[in-house]
Formats: sequence, structure tokens, C-alpha cells
Amino acid sequence: MGNLSAFFFTIFKHHKKLNTLQRSKETASMEIPIPSTINGNDSFHPQTSNELSSATSKSLNYNIIHNHNFFNGLHSWYANGCDAFLVSPSPEEPCNRHAVVTNRNEHWQGLEQDITTKILSGSRYTVSARVGVSGERLQGEADVIATLKLEYQHSETKFLFIAKTTVSSEKWENLDGTFTLSDKPERVVFYLEGPAPGVNLLVESVLVLCDDTTSRCIFSEDGNIILNPEFEDGVNNWSGRGCKIALHSSMGDGKILPKSGKFFASATERTQNWNGIQQDISGRVQRKLAYEVSAFVRIFGNNVTSSSIRATLWVQTPDSREQYIGIANSQATDSDWVQLQGKFLLNGSPSKVVIYLEGPPSGTDILLDGLMVKHAAKIPPSPPPVVENPDYGVNIIANSNLSDGTNGWFPLGSCVLSVMTGSPHILPPAARDTLGPHEPLSGRCIQTANRTQTWMGPAQMITDKVKLYVTYQVSAWVRLGPGATGPQNVNVALGVDSQWVNGGQVEINDAYQWHEICGSFRIEKQAAKVMVYIQGPAAGISFMVAGLQIFAVDRHARFRHLKRQTDKIRKRDVTLKFDSSSLHGTMVAVKQTQNSFPIGSCIGRTNIDNEDFVLFFVKNFNWAVFGNELKWYWTESQRGNLNYKDADELLKLCDDNNISARGHCIFWDVDNTVQDWIKNLDKTDLTTAVKNRLTGLLNRYKGRFKHYDVNNEMLHGSFYPDRLGQDTRANMFKTANQLDPSAILFVNDYHIEDGCDTRSTPEKYVTQILGLEQQGAPIGGIGIQGHIDSPVGPVVCSALDKLGVLGLPIWFTELDVSSINEHIRADDLEVMFREAFAHPAVEGIMIWGFWELFMSRENSHLVNAEGEINEAGNRFLELKKEWLSHAHGHVDDQCEFKFRGFPGTYEIVVVTDSKKTVKQFFVENGDLDLPFVVPVHF
Repeated sequence: MGNLSAFFFTIFKHHKKLNTLQRSKETASMEIPIPSTINGNDSFHPQTSNELSSATSKSLNYNIIHNHNFFNGLHSWYANGCDAFLVSPSPEEPCNRHAVVTNRNEHWQGLEQDITTKILSGSRYTVSARVGVSGERLQGEADVIATLKLEYQHSETKFLFIAKTTVSSEKWENLDGTFTLSDKPERVVFYLEGPAPGVNLLVESVLVLCDDTTSRCIFSEDGNIILNPEFEDGVNNWSGRGCKIALHSSMGDGKILPKSGKFFASATERTQNWNGIQQDISGRVQRKLAYEVSAFVRIFGNNVTSSSIRATLWVQTPDSREQYIGIANSQATDSDWVQLQGKFLLNGSPSKVVIYLEGPPSGTDILLDGLMVKHAAKIPPSPPPVVENPDYGVNIIANSNLSDGTNGWFPLGSCVLSVMTGSPHILPPAARDTLGPHEPLSGRCIQTANRTQTWMGPAQMITDKVKLYVTYQVSAWVRLGPGATGPQNVNVALGVDSQWVNGGQVEINDAYQWHEICGSFRIEKQAAKVMVYIQGPAAGISFMVAGLQIFAVDRHARFRHLKRQTDKIRKRDVTLKFDSSSLHGTMVAVKQTQNSFPIGSCIGRTNIDNEDFVLFFVKNFNWAVFGNELKWYWTESQRGNLNYKDADELLKLCDDNNISARGHCIFWDVDNTVQDWIKNLDKTDLTTAVKNRLTGLLNRYKGRFKHYDVNNEMLHGSFYPDRLGQDTRANMFKTANQLDPSAILFVNDYHIEDGCDTRSTPEKYVTQILGLEQQGAPIGGIGIQGHIDSPVGPVVCSALDKLGVLGLPIWFTELDVSSINEHIRADDLEVMFREAFAHPAVEGIMIWGFWELFMSRENSHLVNAEGEINEAGNRFLELKKEWLSHAHGHVDDQCEFKFRGFPGTYEIVVVTDSKKTVKQFFVENGDLDLPFVVPVHF
């Protein structure tokens, strides 16, 4: 996978798991000191035990109803199908504040409040309300009823009766009852209803209290499920994870003071980076709800001035599995408090959940001032961006042809710019593919000399020319100056305020040829300054730039071309041949139910505990790949300790739903992804370990994985050949093929298609593949991961064309795109899907996940954490629908019905005078020039 940071965290967690197990008893029995001093400087006077008991008792009686006595008006309350207003207290009746629910036309209309995030299944709740009735249509008495509305995503809404009381005019009555939920619906609404239409419902106060005597039901007024978050009750409810914790009002001779409140806590005497302060939140965190986490942290001691602090969940499942879920990561310092923020979601129903802080090296204290964990607020959908006059295809670089000397350009740094002649007169290929016929270039170029830093080069300010949310393509010719020796990188870069953005780069190995540089970028936040500059070769090396183009890309014009191309290379002529002449002239309707083109997704073991995830997955994908569960660091984190249980369960889900699976991956050649125990082996033992890995994995799953990524990211790492020799990679392919001849063996790497990484150009990928084949490696497919930003169709297509000459099937194996704006994300996704589906060499598309909080990149999901399909997800579904063929007409005099359609599964409906008949048939892939004939028997 291209984005490695998420995997570093996963690997660390997997290794750390056993250390945690070994110390679990020690941690459980450790006493937690509350010192009066630390470092001889600070003092703390804890509350008495009576005060702590009193505070805990008050917490246990917390009312889950917000604004229960209407002190804040009608905030948090909703009048369902009617109106409501507040009667404020008067000097004569200072306590007479209540809500009046009026204009009721149905018995069920009343006042309600959403309590979804405050309700726990299995706990008993007591309801106590003060209610009344009024109005001209009241006849004596009326019933007031307390009810729960329980909404489920995939089944009908249920209503749970709680209690009823009879009320007469001008008299308040108590409405009391209890309830317990056996399961947790998607939404729980408490409401009061009952009086006849036209009768007003009066509500003075509502209490809903949890009877659970444990801490499960404790919630704060702001929804925080953390107990004692500000340490007002000392360190009650907190503990040390393999270390000690202490409470402070100040530290460091009074230089460290609380960020807010009176106290903060420290995790001290830490001997491992996973040691830290923790709290058990079992029972208070609910499955399938997204939670946001926020804390203020800093570090102290051991002469460490800066270090990463992570918030992590340790989860134990009912079958005693352990999971580590990374929530947030922030770079903390010893000089000030910094905010730690993140989100998480639990798919399954855990037996135990602990949140803790970790990360700094041993001997460094973690300081914590307040921790908030609450149900994440719903983020409204992104509005579609409005871009006026994007000027597609218009170069925003001033004086690009250098007809006015260097006017509009300036040297970045102390380098010297001059204009020369002798550069190409045609646009680079990627720009020509996008722009089509174009006027010749001028033949002039800028030479940059006297460079003393790699970042020095020609620059322009383009702040006022770049429009938000527009995808720009970058194109230029570049060449090294006389005497330069390669390899040297040349890069078109953008300075967007303080951020560096890659606009494309190329590696040059000679000083005599012009090279194409291509790339793309997009800006999604308003910038005060945007500068483009060309940089990269080592100091002292001059270089030349010609025909720099930065222009907005018209994606929809490209889509029109791709639709025509798709029809040509994906559809085939189909002839339905009926065996009865009596059907001549009969109406026939053909509907495709599934396109057989492989479209799959990454899944993980924890995902399948969420039935909503599984439903979307099995409905919309016909292939799968496992994010981690088949990787060596997962299946054998410690030498000889094998774990295939997670992969087995994922594979069973695929088998049960007729979903094919890719094996990702047998080996991973990037050094930081290799387990420590493997790194510590000598050459002989490492050779044995590699053989055992191949034998164990391939024999266990023989015939069950249709593909294997044999050695992942060989353009970006070389761990195995560096230790075992250059023939190791080819031998991995040979052995894998011998063990499971049915599996197609892939190479797999990233940044092949976007022009932003000189290590993984299409040309280098082709060279690597040919080299492996010359060594006898039976390579059966080319994997392009597809972790891409701001994709430009012709640039992607150019890479596919270059790889296509090898004649091997190409798959996008880990596709994802990222944008805060769902509409832009949808556009990016459509670019990649259409380019892949319209290219004859591409035989499958795998996306690298689809569910929020379970993606390697932020803002790349198609489905929000709690199950809502966003704009990107809807675009994906629209494309899948577009790639289903439908036709209707009459059987001709040859007893045939002809149409053009995609390969896959179809239904045919034939309507005669006597009956309607529905049959299924399948259109196979094959020679598109030959019609596919389907005999239809009636």
C-alpha cells in the first residue's frame, strides 16, 4: 500500500500486544499514588472520601434528558407535527415554567427528544415526568403517555410503551414508569403523547434516570463518557497502564499550570513507550456510533523537548480477542499544551474497552489536562463547489513562451535567470493528450544558473489565477545544463502559504535531452499566496525549462470521450436465439443484474462485525482484498506464533457470498514493514523463514485466492534482495507458482500513474517487470495501487498505455482519492473509474476501503461512519448502474433478438398472450468482434 503511516502504527500495535499481555497482572495490581509533591515542588490536597462518594453518587443519578425543566427554553426538544411554546415564570408564580404543546391534530403528536447516544442496551431506566392538559376541547380528563420510538436501519420502526397517567384540567400529575432495551436501535426517541386532538399537552419536567449501580450509565451534561475528566475528584476512575499516575496543580517550579480547571494528571515512571494514563470506558461506548476525542497534552522530563503522544483504544471482544485502535496522534512539547483530536467507531460489541495515552520514550512523563469522548456531531454534507468561468485549457503562467524575456518570472534565491533558444516546439505528450491540437511552442527556454541550493529556480506568483476546487494539470519540458551528471530530480513545486505541494517531477540521467515533466494539483482552502517554482537538481547544477503550462482540466469533456471508448471495448454484440418460431414478433425485455467486471474493496476483520458494512460490501462488490490480515507481520508477529484466524473468517465471508479474493501480500519489501524478529535473522535462517512463509501460506489457501501480490512495493524497498541476493524476488514468484499454479501472481506498487514519484515511473516499472521475467518469474499481472490526488485522465491513461505494451492484465489494486468536499471526491473517483474501465489493459478495480474511520487516508470514504452514503458513494453507485445494459424490442423473423451489452448476468422477460416468462442468461467475456449467441429455450 502506498500510504505507509497507517501501517507503521498497525505494526507497532501488533508487536506491542504481547508486551501488554505479559504485564496485564502487574498493571492490574499496581497501586496508584496521589503524592503530595512531585520533584519537591508541587502540592495537592485531595478531597475526602465522603466528598468523592458524594460526587460519584450525584453522577450515578444523572438525568439523560437535556434541558429537562425547560430552563433553556425548548432547546433539545422537538414538537412532532404540532406547535410548542414556553410559559415563563412570573413574579406571582416563580416556579411555574413549563412547555405547552398545542395545535395537536392526532393523538400521537407531542413533545420529543432524541436520546440515542445516552441509552445503553441492557440497562434499566426510570421515567418520572410532571404533566398536565388544557384547552377548550378538553372534556374532563385525558391520558398522557410516555413512549419510545425505536428506529432500525433495515427493519420497521417499533414503539415501546413506558407509562400512562390520567390528568384532569388545571392539575399536575406524575407520569412514572420504567423501560429496558434488549438491543440498541439506530435511533431512540423519547416522547410524550396521548391527549385527544385539540387538547393541549403541558410538560413541567422530565427525568429519565439509569438504575444501573455500576458506572455504565454515567454521562456528563455535555455528553462526555469519560468519568472525572478534569480530575476534580483526584485520580478517581483513572489508572496507570504499566506505570504510575499522579495529580498536580502545577509542576516544574510552577511553570506548568493547568490548561483549564484546577488540576492535571501525569503518567510517570514510564519504562515503555506504551505506558500511559488510562480509563476503562466499558459499557459507556456503544457500537456503530462515531465518537470524537479531544484532550490537552504535553510532556515533561528526561530532557525530551518534543515527542508524539497517541490516544489508543484497547478492545477485548467476547471471544477474548484483543484489538488496538489508533484514535489520534499529536506532536507534544515540554513548553506548552497541545490539543490531541481524533475519532473512532467500534464495529462489534466489546466486552471491555480502555482508552489510554502512550507514545513518548521511557522516562518521559505524559501530562493530561482534560479528556473528552463523546458522540461525534454530524457533519453536514459538503455543498457542491461553485466555480465561475474555470477557463479550461488556458495557461495561467504569464509569459510562458518568453517572448518578453524573463518578465513575469523571478529567481527564487540567489540564482540567475536568462533566456535561451533551442527547446522543443511541441507540447509534451501528456499536455497534448489533454489539450489536443495546439499552437507550437516558441523554442525559447529559461536557464537557471548559479544555484547554491536545491530549491533555487525560476518562479512566478499565481495567487490570483488559481481557483479553488479546480484540478490543474502541470506540463513542461526540462533539461539539465552542460556538464551535469545524473541522476537528478527536477520538480515543479507550489508554495501554498506555508505548505509545499508537488506539481510533478522527473528524474534525468543526462545533460543532452529534453524530458517531459507532468503532474497535477488542486487547492481547496483559500490561500494568501500561491507561488509556482521549478527546483530539484543538486546545488551548482544549472537547468532549463521550456513551455511551462498550468491549466484547468475539463473533466466532463474527457468523460464523453471515455463513454464512447467504454462502449467500444467493454460491450459486445449479443444475439438471443429462440427455439420457437411462434415467438416471432413477441415483446422481449432484457435487464442486466450484474456486470462481471471485477470491482472490489479492501475489508478488515473488525469491519465484518458491523452488519451495515457487510450489507453494503456484499451488495456492491464482487472482489475483496484484506487490508492487513494476510500480511506476514499479522499472521506471524512473533516467530512460530501463527495467526490465520482473522484471514479465515474474512475468506469465509467472501466464499459465502460468491466474492473472489486477492491475496495481499506474501512479502513486503519495504524495510519499515518487516517484523523485528525477521530483521534479526541471519541469512540462513531468513532463507528458511521465507521458504516457510511461502509453504505455509500457499498450501493453506491453495486455490482459494485468485491473485497474490508476491512482494509488495519492490520499487520502494529492497529488504529481501539486500539480504538474500538479487535472485530472491524471482525465486519468490517461482516458488509461489509451484505451490499454487491456479493463482495469478502480481507485482504491486504505488505512484505509478500520477507523475509525482521518480522512484516509480511507468518506465521503471516496465524495466523491473522485464528484469524479473528474464529471471524466470511467472508474473501474471501488474498492480497499480492508485493512492492518488487530483487525478488527470490523460496522465493516468498515458501510464496505462506504457504498461499495456507488456501484454499483462493491469489492475488498480488499492484505489482511493481524497478531498474534504464530497463532490470533488466524487469527481476524482469518477475520473479513476472511467479511465480504468475505458482502458483495454485494465481487468479489475479494487478500492482501498469505503467506510469512514476505516480508511488509510482521511476524507476518502464513500460511506460515513454511521452508515450514510455520501456524494462520493452515490457517484460510485451511479457508475455501477450506468455499467448495466438494458434493452427491449421484438423477436425478429429469424427468431432472434439482438442487443449490445456488457458481459455479466442478465434476466430476459418474454411476454406472450398466455404468460410472462423470466429466464436468466450469462454473457461471457471474449472476442468483442464476434457476437455472443445465447440459445433461449421456451
